[in-house]
Amino acid sequence: MSTEQDFVDVRGVVSFVAIAYLPAWLLTLPLWLTGEGLSWTWAPVVLFTMMFMPAVAALVVNKWISPKPKLLRSVGLTNPGGIKKWWPYVLIAWLGPPLAMLLALLVGDLLGVYHADWTGFSGLAEQFGSGPIGAEQQTSPGTLALIQLAQVFGLGWLQVFSALGEELGWRGYLVQALLPLGQPGAFLTTGVLWGLWHAPVLILGFNYPNVPIVVAFIMMLCFCVLVGTLLGWLRLTTGSVWPPAIAHGFLNAAAGLTIIFGQAGHPVDNVSVGLLGWSGWIVLGLLILVLMLFGKLPVTFPEEKKPGLTAGVNRRSRR
Repeated sequence: MSTEQDFVDVRGVVSFVAIAYLPAWLLTLPLWLTGEGLSWTWAPVVLFTMMFMPAVAALVVNKWISPKPKLLRSVGLTNPGGIKKWWPYVLIAWLGPPLAMLLALLVGDLLGVYHADWTGFSGLAEQFGSGPIGAEQQTSPGTLALIQLAQVFGLGWLQVFSALGEELGWRGYLVQALLPLGQPGAFLTTGVLWGLWHAPVLILGFNYPNVPIVVAFIMMLCFCVLVGTLLGWLRLTTGSVWPPAIAHGFLNAAAGLTIIFGQAGHPVDNVSVGLLGWSGWIVLGLLILVLMLFGKLPVTFPEEKKPGLTAGVNRRSRR
């Protein structure tokens, strides 16, 4: 990862934002034209495809608009040192998001905004029991919980592929491109742009369906800045886009934990519960603070030795 650039490539950044936004927003048109919104049968396909537009934008910009000599390395798909440099962070990226979600639910429970049933799993049993008669209804709540937890921690790897589509753009390209603003500025700007990118689906009720649109936008921006800072830390400290992609995938998978540990009769409100909610932001803020206290954030880059006429020559002074 090059740290020599001391200015923002405005043409590249503006082009990236345009390419990441416009095709993604156009993809959401059927959700509006059908009048069915996020309940449309093909809505999951639209959302899945939408997630790859930032990757397309990053590759187009680095290939043709602001060409980089090593395309894959420029977006973090490859990195100096290879997987040996970042594999220890896989554990953080894998287990970190579900554990952070559990902490967020605990905080929400303590603050009274999340009604938990930590051992009875009554909310999970209620959800399965409300469906058509099937094998699930013959399964104990504890077994259902184990199955759901296995899906979160195991099948969450399937979420990494789609998450990579976003991470190649937001963390792979944009955070790096905005580093001349300083790491806080890069994280903040990327988080805001990432949040606003969700605008068409936010208006349709994505994540925050029960609040006014303005509130939904504010909530999404706060969430994206906080989570984006942690994902950006993974990107910069490893020099690779894979750890943030893994973390993003398991962040999506961890959303299921709110149902597993919920109490029957108490629907989950994303405004106040989980990492999407304000009670979860306490956990995200504390994680950022811990990284700062331990000197891990902002990330310190190794100094690069630049070749020159005096390279390898010991400078001596005479008195």
